[in-house]
Amino acid sequence: MTLHSELSSVLSDVNTAKGLPNAHYTDSAVFDEEKRAVLFANWSGVGFGKDIPEPGDAKPVDFLGMPLLLVRDRSGAIGVFQNTCRHRGMILVDKPKKIGGVIRCPYHSWCYGLDGSLKATPHVGGPGQNKHDDVDIDKLGLVRIRSYVWRDVIFVNIDGKAHDFEVTHQALLERWKEFDQPMHHGGESASFKLEVQTNWKLAVENYCESYHLPWVHPGLNSYSRLEDHYNIEEREKFSGQGTLVYRQLKSEDGQSFPDFDGLNAKWDEGAEYIALYPNVLLGVHRDHCYAIVLEPKSCESTVEHIELYYAERPEDTPGREDLRRENSELWKTVFEEDIFVVEGMQKGRHGAFFDGGRFSPAMDGPTHNFHHWVATQVVAARSQ
Repeated sequence: MTLHSELSSVLSDVNTAKGLPNAHYTDSAVFDEEKRAVLFANWSGVGFGKDIPEPGDAKPVDFLGMPLLLVRDRSGAIGVFQNTCRHRGMILVDKPKKIGGVIRCPYHSWCYGLDGSLKATPHVGGPGQNKHDDVDIDKLGLVRIRSYVWRDVIFVNIDGKAHDFEVTHQALLERWKEFDQPMHHGGESASFKLEVQTNWKLAVENYCESYHLPWVHPGLNSYSRLEDHYNIEEREKFSGQGTLVYRQLKSEDGQSFPDFDGLNAKWDEGAEYIALYPNVLLGVHRDHCYAIVLEPKSCESTVEHIELYYAERPEDTPGREDLRRENSELWKTVFEEDIFVVEGMQKGRHGAFFDGGRFSPAMDGPTHNFHHWVATQVVAARSQ
C-alpha cells in the first residue's frame, strides 16, 4: 500500500468517492496526525470574544493539549498567547480572571503585559537584582499565536503557516458580507454546550447536510422541509446548507427579534448553515445568528460550544428575554436531536468491514466536500 492509497478513493469525485477510512475516527495515532495536519495547520476556532468582554479579561484554553491564553488588551483588541512562562514553563493563568496590571507567573513572579511583552524579572540577577545581562527581556515575551476574530469566534493558526484568514476565507466573508455588522450575545440563556461521544469530524459531517432532516428533525422538517433546502459547497473551504423558508419566531403577542440592518430580500425567509473548516459551525438568519466551536477532547469525544447572537443588546430589549430563552431552547432541542446520530456513527465506525461508505451525489455533496478537504490536508502533510 502506497503512502496515500488509503485516501485516494476519498479524493475521487462525489459520484464514486468513499468516505474517510475508519482509522480517522477510531485510531488515536491518526487523531494525533490530524491534530497537526488539519487543526493546527489551519484556522481553528478555540473560543469566543464574549468570554473576555472587557480590557484585562483573560481566559485559559486547552486546545488539544496546547495551553493557550485568550486576552483582551487595554485597547480592546484580542490576542492569543501560549499560556506558558518563558522562564521555567509554568502555566500562567489557570482560570478565567481579570488582569488588573500584568500577567504574573505564580512560580517566580515573572510579569508580562497584556501585549505579551516581558515586564519584570524579580531577583533574576540575585536577591534584589531584577536584571541580568544574559536575560534579554526584549526577546522573552510570551509566544504569540496567530489569531483572528470573526463573528465573535476566536480563530487560531497554531503552526503559523496558513494563509491570512481574510485570504483563506475570502469567499465566505464575501458571501455573508451583509452580516458584517454589530451583533450582540443573547446573555446567559444564549450559551450552552453539549458533550458528545463522537469524533469531531462526524459533528461537522452531520451539520453540513440536510438529507437527515425528515427522520432526525421531524419538528423542524414540518415547516422547513427537505425540499426547501439547497446545498452549499466551496471546494477546500466550507460547505453546508441553506433553507428558503426560515420561519421567524414570534411571541404570543406577535413580537419578534429586530432584524439586522440592510439585509437583502433573500433573507426575509432564507437562512444558511455553514461548516467553516475545520471545526466551526455557523448559522445566519435575518434576526439572529449562532456559532458553534467544536472542541475535540479525544479521538471519540467532542464538546460543542454553542453561542447565540442578536441584532440588539439584551439590555436594550428586556421585553424579549422570554423569546430569547425560547429560541435557545428550540436550537438546543435541534442540536440534541443530532446526538444519537453522531454517536451512532461513531460506534458504527468500529465495524471492521465498513469501507468509508458511499455518498449520494445529489444529497451528500457538502459532506463529501469536507472529507475531500480533510484528506487533502493529511496528504499534503505526509508529503512534506
